[in-house]
Amino acid sequence: MQNALKIISGTAHLPLAKKISQYCGVGLTQCDVSRFSDGEVRVQINQNIRGSDLFIIQPTNPPAENLVELLIMVDAARRASAKRITAVIPYYGYARQDRKDQPRVSITAKLVANLITQAGADRVITMDLHASQLQGFFDIPHDHLYGSKIFLDYFRTKQVQNLVSVSADVGSIKIARAFAKELQIPLAIIDKRRIEANKSEVLNIIGDVKDRNVVIRDDIVDTAGTIVQGAEALRKHGAQEIYVCVTHGVLSGEALERIENSPITEVVITDTIQRDMNELPSKFTEVSTADMFGEAIRRIWHEESVSKLFD
Repeated sequence: MQNALKIISGTAHLPLAKKISQYCGVGLTQCDVSRFSDGEVRVQINQNIRGSDLFIIQPTNPPAENLVELLIMVDAARRASAKRITAVIPYYGYARQDRKDQPRVSITAKLVANLITQAGADRVITMDLHASQLQGFFDIPHDHLYGSKIFLDYFRTKQVQNLVSVSADVGSIKIARAFAKELQIPLAIIDKRRIEANKSEVLNIIGDVKDRNVVIRDDIVDTAGTIVQGAEALRKHGAQEIYVCVTHGVLSGEALERIENSPITEVVITDTIQRDMNELPSKFTEVSTADMFGEAIRRIWHEESVSKLFD
């Protein structure tokens, strides 16, 4: 069938791919992702995709093999004559290296965009990029989804009183301000200085958080050093319950231990990165992005507006 909707998945997040395909009302197209004895990645699509509208679901969080899998799947689909290939990347790895801020460093966000394009992707879907301008790194159509809608639904249901939206740093002001506007609550900003990669120092809290419940809104939590320092500073300034909602829970190094021993009340993350929630502390809550990705896929397949999702 020409222009039939097809969805395949790599190994980075098969559970999310299954949920997305269920939302779209199609089964996952059979695709074998295996390894040669030396570890080299091999991909074979086991069903006919000629002339189809193909969506490949694969976040590119570490290890780097996740990115390699995506590139090989795109290449295999192109050689199998798919009509349109869309790379659905719930978490776009290597996005934090988005500029030359020091001598002799790579801009990996652009490098990865070039690799995906050259492999043969016709379109890309991502969620909450580390910086919105990264959309311009792609020379193909790019749909950028926003996780705030999912978090807004969660907090409206939770009905936390006396709440303040807090930006984790100056770079997150836009996302925190939009969050504050939708919930009709005040905005505060954590003023920090980054000492080096994965290390920062909180200098001040801009805004009134005394005797208020706060929610820190950010796109990513990695080592959790910044989030925990911010939470400790908010507590010193009189904040009561401290909630954190971040789209991408990378949670590397000592992140879990830091969060467990911090004044944070609850951390709400999405399922853009696969992890076993039973292995996380009880402070963590996971909300699903499957319906949003599924609706975006359905709209693209039918040539409908994706931006209407956020009206």
